[in-house]
Formats: sequence, C-alpha cells, structure tokens
Amino acid sequence: MKILLTNDDGIDAEGLSALGKAISGELYVAAPAKHVSECSHRITTRQPLPIEQRGDRRWAIDGSPADCVRVALNHLYADIQFDWVLAGINEGGNLGVDIFYSGTVAAVREATLLGQRAIAFSHYMRRDLPRDWEMATLRAARVFDELSKNSHDPQTFWNVNLPHLEREAPEPEIQACRPCVLPLPMRFESQGNALIYEGDYPNRPRTQGSDVEWCFGGGISISNISLHGDKKSDP
Repeated sequence: MKILLTNDDGIDAEGLSALGKAISGELYVAAPAKHVSECSHRITTRQPLPIEQRGDRRWAIDGSPADCVRVALNHLYADIQFDWVLAGINEGGNLGVDIFYSGTVAAVREATLLGQRAIAFSHYMRRDLPRDWEMATLRAARVFDELSKNSHDPQTFWNVNLPHLEREAPEPEIQACRPCVLPLPMRFESQGNALIYEGDYPNRPRTQGSDVEWCFGGGISISNISLHGDKKSDP
C-alpha cells in the first residue's frame, strides 16, 4: 500500500511522525517546510514554490498543505498510484466549523478533488493534560484500519478527531458524527493599533450528536465530508 503523508504543522511536527508510525505501507511525505495552520485551502500560483528534499521519499515544500498535495501528486510523485492521502496528526482539533479554516482538512479536500481517497487526522488538545503522541498513534492506527476496510464513496473524504484523555481512561469509542455548524466564540483585545484574537475553544457551543460534542466528551469522531456538502456515514 502506497500512502502520501502531509500536514499543516510542518514537516518536523510530532504529529506527522506519529501518523507515519500509525500506518503500515510505503510512505511518501510532502509537507510544508514550516507551520502554516489555519490557512484553509490557499494555493500558490503567482510565485515560486521552493522545495527541499529531506530524505528518501520526503520533501519539504514552502507552501500550503493544499500546495503540498498538488506538487506531490502532479510533480514529485506523479508516477505513483497512491492508495491513500493522509494529513495530520494535527496538534489541535479540527471540529465543526474548523473544517473551513483548517489547512489539514484542505490538504485532503485537495486530494479528493484530484481523485484520491483521503483522511484528515486531528487531535483535540486539553490544556490540563500532557501531550501523548504514543496513544494518538495507536488510535490513528485503529481508525485507519477501520476506515480502510470500507468501500470508498467518490468525492468524499474523512475528517477524524481524536480526544485528549488520561492514560488510564477506557479506550474511546469511534462514532460517525455530523460536523457542528455553530460559530466559535471569539472576541478581540486592543493592543495599540492592532487587535488580538481571543478565542475560547474548550467552551465552544455544540449541537447534540455533533463531532464537537462527541470528541469533547471523550470519543473519536469521524465525519464523512462530501465535496457537495457534509453527510453522515457509518464507519
């Protein structure tokens, strides 16, 4: 199985390494040279895209996650028939309306536009718990094993969010969820002539049965997203 890996936290991110450990197969990497979160589906067409080889089948691209997928599938690995394009594991959730802002999700949306099967992996992070990439790796592997067994619906991709749990917590249940469409709470603080965004991510509103409610409650949320609009689908 041949798999393309990318992310939006940058090629050196721990989450990308964790995702690579979660997946068995022939891995190819095309990831941003630096952190470019919350860039949505930005692409580069009016300036050069610097690229740098970082190892065998491993390239850093000074562009967005969508750029990375475009360059990988149309240039770097144009002769490869990939089984999957995977993005993540993002350090932070991509739940509900985050889908519209996320570079991680945009990478797999771009892959889907180009005819690939694709999954975005993100990890909601609680401030009161330490990072645990080992557990994230195990859970990403479990979800990928589950999703890869199922038939693929063309022009759709999966958005997966892992919960942040204590080590001794029971293994979380996987649940198909619709993305919450309620807006994030936000305010802006003045700092001289500039404004500083102040969010309250953990206390964001959520609809019953949504991905936000399920993941914040300690479960693994999976959402099947169509290029024509979201849809609820069982794993």
